[in-house]
Amino acid sequence: MTESSHDNPLPATSSNDEERRPPQSDLKDAIGWTALGIAIVIGSVTMDRLERQNINPYTAPGLLPGLLGLVMILLGVVLFIRSIERGAFKSAALPSTALEREERKRVGIATLLCLGYSVVLVGHGIPFWLASTIYVTASILIFRRMSGYEAERKFSARSLVSALVIGAAASVITFIVFEKLFLVRLP
Repeated sequence: MTESSHDNPLPATSSNDEERRPPQSDLKDAIGWTALGIAIVIGSVTMDRLERQNINPYTAPGLLPGLLGLVMILLGVVLFIRSIERGAFKSAALPSTALEREERKRVGIATLLCLGYSVVLVGHGIPFWLASTIYVTASILIFRRMSGYEAERKFSARSLVSALVIGAAASVITFIVFEKLFLVRLP
């Protein structure tokens, strides 16, 4: 069965997609990424350095997140400057398109899934590998259901098994990498 172009509500992006995106959108993204980067840096600075255990400062648990937070702040500032140069404060905001509303919906659902994973599942008695399997499997099934392609939206035993296999494999690989390679004890 072939799918026609009307089955996919999300239009293909073109080379001038950047020009159509309102600068206010970049401004909001810049503020969000900068705030997230600041929160990550604060969290990494306040994290236990394990000095009592004579841990090498270059292997301290907060070092990599802190560096990533700094990069997020830097890129957020660059995006902020670019949005101002494009007229974020000068022009009126354009009404949101169906594509922008769909993007916001997907970001909101992804955020809720991540919060559910980190706040509800991990560290509350459920083994890490099981919590991760549930999270990855649920994410796959939910985003398939939201797909622009009708064939992907249909729920079947095959799609469930596929999502479970991917979820289990991802969680086992993550568990092994963290426990054996990075020597991080997971809950």
